[in-house]
Amino acid sequence: MSLTVAQVLAAKPDGGRTVHTIRKDSSVLDALKLMAEMRIGALVVVTAGQIAGIVTERDYARKVELCDRTAATTLVEEIMTPRVRYVEPSQSADECMALMTEHRMRHLPVLDTGRLSGIVSIGDLLKQQIADQQFTIDQLEHYIHGAPSAAHLR
Repeated sequence: MSLTVAQVLAAKPDGGRTVHTIRKDSSVLDALKLMAEMRIGALVVVTAGQIAGIVTERDYARKVELCDRTAATTLVEEIMTPRVRYVEPSQSADECMALMTEHRMRHLPVLDTGRLSGIVSIGDLLKQQIADQQFTIDQLEHYIHGAPSAAHLR
């Protein structure tokens, strides 16, 4: 059974509440500095409290560096992806993985009743998948060795 986006967010260090944003009239250099400082790979671009796009390290590599532009003079709105795919808290982690795979993206903003409430990355989803697999392995080992499982102790 796949976890929901809400459960994936809850497993993040801050409960998934922190979403780093940037204005579209900011420089790409400012976006890169913020991503480096926060150790993240994407920022949600906002204008007047609304999502205007998403900008990623990949956007920088492909639309600035490879095009012989400079991060200091290029604006975020020039390289951001304006059509943002998003998920809702009730959707499954499996749905997120399928969407990310199909559209070759690594970050999905989470909208809760139209309001930006989090962001999930491919790393967040893989971390949860590994944790789920480890739990299953532990349960099978306990079963094989006849020890009571954690589920029996609850």
